[in-house]
Amino acid sequence: MSAMTTPSEVPTRLQTCLHFIGGEYVASASGETFANLNPATGKVLGQIAKGDAVDVDRAVQAARQAFESGPWARMTVRERCRILQKVGDLILDRQEELARLESLDAGKPISESLTGDIPRSAWNFQFFAEYAPAQAEDCFSVDAQERHFVVREPLGVAALITPWNLPLYLATWKIAPCLAMGNSCVLKPAEWTPMTATVLGEIMNEAGVPPGVFNVVHGFGAGGAGEALTTHPAVSAISFTGETSTGKAIMRNAADGLKKVSFELGGKGANILFADADLDTAIETSVRAAYRNQGEICLAGSRLLVQDTIYDEVIERLKARIATIRVGDPLNPQTSMGAIISREQMEKVLQYIEIGKSEAKLVMGGERLDGPGNFITPALFRDVAADARIAQDEIFGPVLPVIRFRDEAEAIAIANSTRYGLSASIWSRDVHRCHRMAAAIRTGLVWVNCWFARDLRTPFGGMKASGLGREGGRYSLEYFSEAKTIAYRYQPE
Repeated sequence: MSAMTTPSEVPTRLQTCLHFIGGEYVASASGETFANLNPATGKVLGQIAKGDAVDVDRAVQAARQAFESGPWARMTVRERCRILQKVGDLILDRQEELARLESLDAGKPISESLTGDIPRSAWNFQFFAEYAPAQAEDCFSVDAQERHFVVREPLGVAALITPWNLPLYLATWKIAPCLAMGNSCVLKPAEWTPMTATVLGEIMNEAGVPPGVFNVVHGFGAGGAGEALTTHPAVSAISFTGETSTGKAIMRNAADGLKKVSFELGGKGANILFADADLDTAIETSVRAAYRNQGEICLAGSRLLVQDTIYDEVIERLKARIATIRVGDPLNPQTSMGAIISREQMEKVLQYIEIGKSEAKLVMGGERLDGPGNFITPALFRDVAADARIAQDEIFGPVLPVIRFRDEAEAIAIANSTRYGLSASIWSRDVHRCHRMAAAIRTGLVWVNCWFARDLRTPFGGMKASGLGREGGRYSLEYFSEAKTIAYRYQPE
């Protein structure tokens, strides 16, 4: 573990992360706060306003008023998107500040925040600012006198509930298309990562987003701000990214109000290596897919399936590569793996490592590092059965089980054996095999000889317990709007 650097003081304005409601920063109506802890040191970064149903109602009413009486929904899509483009530009202007805050909050390496998360957060706004105005509306002609036009109108107030692993990245993925379509929103960021969501309020004001269009309420889920947001009668739609059981609870809450829902939930991605793969690229990418962001990514290649004829070779090459991973201070540019988000999550990961020891052979890692902070060395397991718990459950940590398979049929059966269906990777030089495998695997996203490649125009989401609905490109714009058909009958002269 690298020596911990001494972080600069958190900016005064973020030593208490307030709600952002109606264009202003406000405390909770109750005055309550809770501590924001640094995962790398265990020290308090500051306090977070603890929202409840009263604060959620204030935010939803501000959003509703902005939607019904403000200029946002009445602007043309191009006018709105000029403002959203500026939001993206301002995120890039503050890239270093936001990256540092993200790494302090989430424990992730500054190299990932600076070159990955924050630029992608800006690009989410910039992409939809360009993409939304370019969309055409359908028109169908029955005959010379009758035409049917399909128009898209905003929904109203959307609830956006986002996770802690990619805080600003995944928040902006929802906010940008939501606002582009003329809606207003209330964002409930994860309670462990409040700072960049708080700063986004400043950026929205500076860019010229009208008050009430974008709101932030901090707090907890069940029994707190999250639950109040999902049950509020004035919320028209809920977009949630997070754990599968939470998605089920939100779906139950949304049922009474018949709210529109979109869920991106858990994953247990199968990363499948055939003997004819480019092993240099496949192994390097497989290590990134398993351990990037401490393994705290729903798209992680968290199961490695290796053909039996290369199994032992792959294990040895994995050991050599994993040994180079530098675990330590997230603010050190040389760090390649940071801290687990919380003490609770660290204990969960350590419990799974103990379970893994009883199910398979621990090759290396899986130890908690001495000292402050939530650090675990990257764990590698071999001789793992396809039905082992470490091969079936979403651990969300730096744990890689390696499973042996004989042929395509067995690889497909193993890949499809979990309740999840978010993503998978296939590594082979045989293009026909890749086509067959991609067609047979039940996931929303399949990568062939790559991982984490994304085009924002394509649909993103999962099958089975990995989600409901799709976002990205026109799929996001359709979700954050209502389709209306207007039929015209013309009188002939």
